[in-house]
Amino acid sequence: MRPEEIDPADLKVQHVGPVTILFGYENGKYPHGNSLTVTGSRQTAIIDPSLGVVARKEVLPNVDMVIHSHVHEDHIAGTHLFREVPWHAHSMDALGLESIEGLMEIYGTPPGPSHDAFRQEIETAFYYPAGGEVQRFEEDHVFDLGDVTVTVLHTPGHTRGHCCFLIEWGEDQAEKLVYLGDIELTGFGPYYGDAWSDLISFEDSIERLKHVEAGWWLTFHHKGLIDGRDTFLAMLDQFESMIQDRESRLLEFIKEPRSLDEIIDHRFVYRPGQTGFLIDEVERRSMGMHLDRLIEKGHVNFTGGAYQVTLP
Repeated sequence: MRPEEIDPADLKVQHVGPVTILFGYENGKYPHGNSLTVTGSRQTAIIDPSLGVVARKEVLPNVDMVIHSHVHEDHIAGTHLFREVPWHAHSMDALGLESIEGLMEIYGTPPGPSHDAFRQEIETAFYYPAGGEVQRFEEDHVFDLGDVTVTVLHTPGHTRGHCCFLIEWGEDQAEKLVYLGDIELTGFGPYYGDAWSDLISFEDSIERLKHVEAGWWLTFHHKGLIDGRDTFLAMLDQFESMIQDRESRLLEFIKEPRSLDEIIDHRFVYRPGQTGFLIDEVERRSMGMHLDRLIEKGHVNFTGGAYQVTLP
């Protein structure tokens, strides 16, 4: 559903301390997402303005900055509404805000009709922003909003510059919220299918989050607000398990010699039967990462154009 077709009154809003969660359509189901504002005594920030922010454009608060967890089309769809304030992104993703060519480099979609169609969709359906003041941040950067801080936790894997944000307004765990961006805790599992994605980095980022103390957790898609660290950790474990599930199914499939095209067609990230050029590319990149590390560990051989589990 396009933003102009959505009644803002139908979109849920929830407050947790200084955080206002602007839930997207169907709880942030893609292409929508759950954005948030963080209000301190001196400044207000909006994080990952989505299509739901576009739907609310007549009732938006004044903000002093836009902060991005990473630069993907659904996380920047509302950024164009805030041209008068700085746009912040991690240094490894910032080029995606500086030009559409930079964003296409992050995706890595090969030249051709699919690339051109995807670029056009980003420019139109996702309102690609242009001409804003882009400022870069790094790991551990703190946005001090006045009695409220937003601390950068660099959590690469989904993209090179993907970050979570620890929002604190007190000492108690209940006064801390972690915004997870696209570490979204869904049954789909981690997404590492772009040119700037990395499987090992994603696993390291998941491990890092297991040691962060907070009472609230928020995803951009689907799951939304999670109350309690124990609940979050259980969901994170289930999310992470999809990586091993994909790898186990891959190893079972290549007990017989299989070409990369056969592996792609079999589908390990998406459901069997799902088709599309972009889906093929995601399967190619994702399974390529699994195969590379399985070869490095000596669990898989590549001979004569085919992959096969190493025979005893």
